[in-house]
Amino acid sequence: MIEKDALNHPLPGDEHTRPDFARAALLTIDMQADFISGPHAVPGTQRVVPAVARLARAFRNARRPIVHLVRLYLPDGGDADLSRRSLIASGARLVAPHSPGSRLADDLAPPGAAPLDPDRLLSDEPQRLAEGEHVIYKPRWSAFHRTPLQRHLADLGVNTLVVAGCNYPNCPRATIYDASARDYRLVIAEDATSRFGEHARPEMTGIAAWCLTVAAIEGHLRTDA
Repeated sequence: MIEKDALNHPLPGDEHTRPDFARAALLTIDMQADFISGPHAVPGTQRVVPAVARLARAFRNARRPIVHLVRLYLPDGGDADLSRRSLIASGARLVAPHSPGSRLADDLAPPGAAPLDPDRLLSDEPQRLAEGEHVIYKPRWSAFHRTPLQRHLADLGVNTLVVAGCNYPNCPRATIYDASARDYRLVIAEDATSRFGEHARPEMTGIAAWCLTVAAIEGHLRTDA
């Protein structure tokens, strides 16, 4: 396993792809109540909630930025992905603005954080939860598509992204490919991402994204950040 030697030896890879944890940000993807439990839950997502929350605490302790990417589907399904538009328009309530199902997973938000502000988020404005921690609404699979994420990361001087959250084949994967196209150094938290399996490793290593456990990432944040 990669994490066995990760704390004792430098990460392999060249100067262009090696993660720079001193300039890293955490992206959590779609960690919302409706995707965790209920009729539209994504398999495996409830299981990774503790690991994602642990990773968020590690980034807070290291004073590194966190961005929670969320979905908000309007009742008419007008701006939903085509693959989900009929479902939403038929009356399914899935991460609807102001609904309990749209809230962040329990224990993921920082202590004392305000509830999500759908009006602000749907106007493409990041919502601040705490110092260095924000929420951004994304209308499609990728966290970069029609969002202020890239500008936000540039303002923070970020060059490395650690990605975790819901449903590797869809949103985490799309986000990582788009991040690679924007020249970010990349890490995926393999035990904090639902539906991440053996098939995913060749895809990630093929674009020089590192597959690390939460424990290994915690170690690098302590020693490298």
